[in-house]
Amino acid sequence: MSATIQEQSNMPNPPQESKKSEDTLKDMYLTFRLGDEDYAIEIRYVTEIVGMQRITEVPDMPGYVKGVVNLRGQVIPVIDMRLRFNMIDRPYDERTCIIVINIKNRQVGLVVDTVNEVRMIEEMNVSPVPKAGGNSMDYISGLGKVGEEVKILLDTNRLLFEQELPEPGVG
Repeated sequence: MSATIQEQSNMPNPPQESKKSEDTLKDMYLTFRLGDEDYAIEIRYVTEIVGMQRITEVPDMPGYVKGVVNLRGQVIPVIDMRLRFNMIDRPYDERTCIIVINIKNRQVGLVVDTVNEVRMIEEMNVSPVPKAGGNSMDYISGLGKVGEEVKILLDTNRLLFEQELPEPGVG
C-alpha cells in the first residue's frame, strides 16, 4: 500500500505544476540597457531574444513603431524603446537586439541597445515610482534595487495600446 501512495505522490498535478512554474519565474527579470540606464521586464513575458532583423515599415504608425519583422513566418510589430521613451535615436549596431515579448496573447518586438542578463529582483527590493509626471512614468511599475544599482522595472501591459499595433499579417 505504501508503494501505491508513493507512486501517487510522484504523479504531477497539473494545477500545482503550473503554479510551481509561475513561482519559479516570480521576481525574475530580463535586464537590458537603453542609453546609460538599465531597465527590466518580467521574464514571464519574454518569448525570445533575436538579433536585428530587416524591419518593414508600416505607414501611419506612431514614430516609435518601427514596423514589422517576419520571424519564422510570423509577422511581429517592432517598437524602438529609445523612441518610445523619447530618448535620442541612435544607429543600430551589433549589440542592438529585439526582445520578443507576449502581451495579451500578441507578440511584440522591443528594440533595445543591449540585453544584460536575467536577474532576480525580489519584491522587497522594489520601490514605488516617484510621482514626477511625464508619460514615460506610466510604463514604469517600480524601481528595483540590485546592490548599489537601480533597475527601472517596466510594466509590459502599459508599453503600448492595442490601436498602436499593426494588425497581424500586415507586411
